[in-house]
Amino acid sequence: MFSAEKSPPAFNWDEWYRSTGGRQIQIDEVDAILAEIKEHQYPRFTGEVASKVTRFDSLESAAKAVKQKAFELGADEVGIAAIESSDIYQGREVKESLAIVVAQRMLWREFQEVPSHDSAVECLRVYFTLGEVVIQLADYIRSLGYPCTVEHPIGDSDVLHVPLALKAGFGELGRHGSIIHPKMGPLFRLGSVITDMPLATDSPIDAGIAAFCDKCKACRIYCPADAIPDERSPEAGKDHLGNDRYMVDTGKCFPYFAKHNYCSICLPVCVYQHKAWAKDFEGHATKLFPEIDMQTPPAPVDPKVDKHWYPHIKRD
Repeated sequence: MFSAEKSPPAFNWDEWYRSTGGRQIQIDEVDAILAEIKEHQYPRFTGEVASKVTRFDSLESAAKAVKQKAFELGADEVGIAAIESSDIYQGREVKESLAIVVAQRMLWREFQEVPSHDSAVECLRVYFTLGEVVIQLADYIRSLGYPCTVEHPIGDSDVLHVPLALKAGFGELGRHGSIIHPKMGPLFRLGSVITDMPLATDSPIDAGIAAFCDKCKACRIYCPADAIPDERSPEAGKDHLGNDRYMVDTGKCFPYFAKHNYCSICLPVCVYQHKAWAKDFEGHATKLFPEIDMQTPPAPVDPKVDKHWYPHIKRD
């Protein structure tokens, strides 16, 4: 059994929304997807485990089978990482030792204008489709005779997807606080299945992305809430490469996020690899840089709830 006391508390969405005056976004398609997730995905998180255990020749062959299945189900990336106490939200416990981390790309063509109705719906769409991947991958693992737990991408997980994905080799942490993948850039979502199934684990990568972020400030320049830092924060601890982390001022970010279509400006403006990742893989005509609607940000809000540490950037 793994538990954590020093890791961050899980993000309390309801309290943060209340602190900003309530969720100020009303999009019918988003509400419909949220209802679909709660009504038709949550009940499928659990399932029976086959009585017969499938044995593999090696940890590597077992990992290969699981990854192949994840790709067949629609994952765009999959990796495996050992779970440590720092990967578990404060106050939560998990009994599993490994995380199978999966990612799914968001469609670039829906981020041609941000924030927008289309970008907000796309975020929720991928939460649903990636949710299907992790649910069906969990079913597959149970069919092999191994118990597992679904950690849905939409939130309220027991584990932190980002540090697990970094250990699984998904990329490096960007200035904006999201992972930048060497091929997908930052425009993807994460989910996990955690298990004790014996599997070979993957390793973190150093693709030069962190060094790129130290020079590039596109996401900081285009953050309407001015919540993205100029410098790394030694107080935030180290990333998987030993760098001090960049920490976003959540008290400035979230009020804007809650008011303006879940914002997401920092993701499509990323220029890593000259935006080689920013193309439409189904052939739709798109631009390399989005139209950005930067509105006057609301005042920062720091709710009196258990929350992760973050800096107060350029606060009066």
